[in-house]
Amino acid sequence: MKDKFYQYIQNLQDTITSKLEAVDGKATFQEDIWERPEGGGGRTRVIENGNVFEKGGVNISGVHGKLPDSMQKYFGVEDADFFACGLSLVLHPKNPMVPTVHANWRYFEMYDKDGAIVDQWFGGGQDLTPYYLFEDDAVHFHKVCKTACDKHHPEFYETYKKRCDDYFYNAHRNEGRGIGGLFFDYCKATDAMSMENWYNFVTEVGNSFLECYVPIVEKRKALPFSKEQRDWQEIRRGRYVEFNLVHDKGTLFGLKTNGRIESILMSLPPHVQWVYDHQPEVGSEEEKLIKVLQNPKDWV
Repeated sequence: MKDKFYQYIQNLQDTITSKLEAVDGKATFQEDIWERPEGGGGRTRVIENGNVFEKGGVNISGVHGKLPDSMQKYFGVEDADFFACGLSLVLHPKNPMVPTVHANWRYFEMYDKDGAIVDQWFGGGQDLTPYYLFEDDAVHFHKVCKTACDKHHPEFYETYKKRCDDYFYNAHRNEGRGIGGLFFDYCKATDAMSMENWYNFVTEVGNSFLECYVPIVEKRKALPFSKEQRDWQEIRRGRYVEFNLVHDKGTLFGLKTNGRIESILMSLPPHVQWVYDHQPEVGSEEEKLIKVLQNPKDWV
């Protein structure tokens, strides 16, 4: 399974980066192949200063070795080895009318001291973080997510949409990071779902990503915007940074397993503002966004 999924994410990285370069029309992804001293490595691809994308990364990694003590405590195990692989992407567009997007699909195995698999699971998802709310974009994103889910279980979309709303939530701000999507973790074999079934589901979601996001980018990338709207984008990016550094489990796992710092922090946008006690104007488009972030909607 680990070889099969790692091959899948290698191919998916190629597909996604090729399409995004075509959408941008100027910038290309710079590739960085790296090795982890304790075992494994990855292929980081970063795009910067394009026509459309100010900064973005589409990274894959496959790492293995002894599970660090901090993670052994977290999982309640002793003397465990692990293998983890996944694709993680974040795209920060220039135009504030185009939303930021994040996606991740991953697979994890844990072994006893004899090398036997004692646990294995899939995780992942994809979510949208707009700066200005276009409701038809939100509906489109969620519809594509639901279509992918419905092929595998009638309750997956509702379940994983709610988990996404709950997970990507800045509790210290009482607001969502964005308008959600899907989030799933610890997808393990059951009587109803084999690991092969989970592989089929996770790859279905991965394959849906470009359909979720690219039509929104194409529709919004040429819209005009003001300096004030750009300032708002940068203030909202600050909330994105806060979530990733305070709450995000993936960031935490990377830091605690001696992950590659450049790959872990590539999700951070290049230009951000923290304005003291900033409040959007009553009745404005900015306030409209905040109201939705404070009360997650059912888009489909």
